[in-house]
Amino acid sequence: MMDNVLTEIGDRTLTIRLNRPEKRNALTRTMYSCLADALERAEADASIRVVVLTGSADCFTAGNDLSDGIVEGAHGPHGRFMRALAECSKPVIAVPCGIAVGIGVTMLLHCDLVYCGSHTNFRIPFVPLAVCPECASSYLLPRLVGHHRASEILLTGEAFGATTALELGIVNGVFPNAQVEEIAKAKAALIAAQPPTSVRTTKMLMKRSMAEDVREAIKVEIEHLVRLQHGAEAIEAVNAFKEKRRADFSRFT
Repeated sequence: MMDNVLTEIGDRTLTIRLNRPEKRNALTRTMYSCLADALERAEADASIRVVVLTGSADCFTAGNDLSDGIVEGAHGPHGRFMRALAECSKPVIAVPCGIAVGIGVTMLLHCDLVYCGSHTNFRIPFVPLAVCPECASSYLLPRLVGHHRASEILLTGEAFGATTALELGIVNGVFPNAQVEEIAKAKAALIAAQPPTSVRTTKMLMKRSMAEDVREAIKVEIEHLVRLQHGAEAIEAVNAFKEKRRADFSRFT
């Protein structure tokens, strides 16, 4: 499974690459653990000044691998990754391309810069899957895009494209899929060349007012997600997904 999360260090930047193309980079518990390990390693290594999160030119991640089992709570691999990302003191640059689903979108809300491919579709389908937002997205998304736009994204689970993501402020820039990673890495190199203590202090100051609320949101959301994923609605949603049919929630009250 280590081959599904690749890491590379260059120009004082740690690149973390999702590499499970046969499953559209769907994340397993082992992959979440590897992601958390990599972020914690970056935090502890003084030679690393910037982190880049990426996938391939046609796929960032399809979200959680539904066949890998349930979310295990705040102290499981999912929660550990979320905390490591939210609490990383070094700048994190994300490069979503192709598809970004679920955690593939909500993790972007914790990154400091996001550059996406022009042919990228974003979707946060927690409600259609009969669960709830995670990674503090119920807290961060309304503050970023406004309550009404966040409600539309989260309650419908509808997809939106790169132009909309740019308009909403979810991404910094949109570039051709084949070029965006190179552009993001150039920005990483620019930041890595800045005085590191100043960079970390500036990031801390920008995030300090929300840090405690973000930690609490991650904790509360994952508690509700764990509860909901055991319910009959979620069972119907997962069965429908596996059976390639439309879920029927008409019998639920």
